[in-house]
Amino acid sequence: MVGGRLIGRGRRLALGMADGLVTMPLLRWTWRGQIDHAFAGDLPDFRPSDQDAVRDMMSGRYLLASKLFETQGASPFSLEVDHADWWNNLHSFSWLRHFRDVRDPGEKYFARTLVLDWISREGQFEHDSWTLSLTAQRVLNWLRHLTLVLDGATLEQAKTIQRSLGTQVQSLRVRANFSSDPVETLFAAIGLVGAELCNAADVPDVEPAVGRLDAVLASQLDADGLHLTRNPKLQLQLLTELASLRRAMGRRGSPVMAELGHRIDRMHEALDALTLSSGEPVYFNGCGQLPHDILVAVQANGPADKRRSKLIGGYGVVRFGESVVIADSGLRQPKGFDGDAHAGALGFEFSHSSALIVGSCGPAPADMPESKPLFRQALAHSSATIDAEDAVPPAGKSGAMTLESAEHTLSMATFGYAKRFGVEIERRLTLLAEGTTLVGQDRIVVTGKPQGVLAVRFHLAPGIKVRPTLGENIARLVLPNGSIWSFLWEGARFHDEDSVRQSAYLGFHRTRQLVLEADVVEGGEIAWIFTKDQ
Repeated sequence: MVGGRLIGRGRRLALGMADGLVTMPLLRWTWRGQIDHAFAGDLPDFRPSDQDAVRDMMSGRYLLASKLFETQGASPFSLEVDHADWWNNLHSFSWLRHFRDVRDPGEKYFARTLVLDWISREGQFEHDSWTLSLTAQRVLNWLRHLTLVLDGATLEQAKTIQRSLGTQVQSLRVRANFSSDPVETLFAAIGLVGAELCNAADVPDVEPAVGRLDAVLASQLDADGLHLTRNPKLQLQLLTELASLRRAMGRRGSPVMAELGHRIDRMHEALDALTLSSGEPVYFNGCGQLPHDILVAVQANGPADKRRSKLIGGYGVVRFGESVVIADSGLRQPKGFDGDAHAGALGFEFSHSSALIVGSCGPAPADMPESKPLFRQALAHSSATIDAEDAVPPAGKSGAMTLESAEHTLSMATFGYAKRFGVEIERRLTLLAEGTTLVGQDRIVVTGKPQGVLAVRFHLAPGIKVRPTLGENIARLVLPNGSIWSFLWEGARFHDEDSVRQSAYLGFHRTRQLVLEADVVEGGEIAWIFTKDQ
């Protein structure tokens, strides 16, 4: 084990040194595009556009990643912004899609000016703005809208844009070989396929590029098509790019392209599986609120809806009637894929129809990076914990999970408390009555000397009001849509506390959480029910 870690560190160090070498100014001249007008915009963009966004940007108002910054007439690329999502969105040029349908020459000129402004400021290699993932996304977005950007450009401007594109594509070819980050490597492979599909100056080398992409993708997906990070946000980001490439490849046909298409279908199905009936994916492992319009557009490009109860990538999904429960076994990601891992073992989210009822706090906001560890804790999930500590399973041993589809029951266990507290926790979730009732049981299994306090938390969705009933083990929950649910429990002490749910659109929602507590003892069990008042 120690030897493996040392080998891994040595490999990362060697790759980092190699990347540092090829990004030195002395060698970067080899990246330069050698042919003018080498690319033709030929990639489809299915993402929705918004004409109001164009007008806002021309007025100096940039609403990106749901964060608004006003430039007061300055270039957005000149701002020093402490918001990673906004900054990445700006430098990826994903906002170019809003100019897709413009007809006004002034609006086209504005889009081209922003591209040229980026080239003048960032056209030389910078580590932050030239990461493989950001470069690949920028290349793809420029290629999707190259015809628009070049419309009305002078010959010199067109050469400048084409040369910059060529340099960025060449940087992907050179640097992808030296990346120790698997996600960066995958984005580079995606970007290179897009470049070959739009290669207008030479004989396109599309099929080998597709083969390389398929091989990289295959190494980073599980058998169900879920990325090994287990992060629905990254799954959506990848599908946004891959679905565009697939449309462009629709005019071509080969076994390798068919295999890539099959893999993309599995990715769609995996993302759909982790989407609640409320229309949002679960807040696990770095995923928070996703742009709903992009999510819908991506899902529309996938295969026919096959949503059903299933186990997938360490998650358990139970669907019954209009309700969905999605729970996390706490499966640990492989090394290199765990950068956004959350302590979500035994955590679950629950929705009925279009309403979220129980969720998670989500990841820390992009402008609060110092809070990232706090939001990754088990306390930020609707989970069971002991003495407010995370479950830490022994190396090579993740939580068990089984599904009884006919009974609409999901059972799971975590071994992450055995060493410290002498017990394991088993959780059983069952949907009844066409999904209008969720029954839960959290049971203590003694493996040593039991100790500590078991706490079971339920982070409620924004807007839900809690109405405890004195003298009874029941609380009423009033949802924003007016429906009323009852929460019942036994075997525990009850109270409710403040909580938050991180919204990419509105920041923090102040919410409530229900908390059940009991001493950790042999045979201890907490039972609870959410049931809809008819």
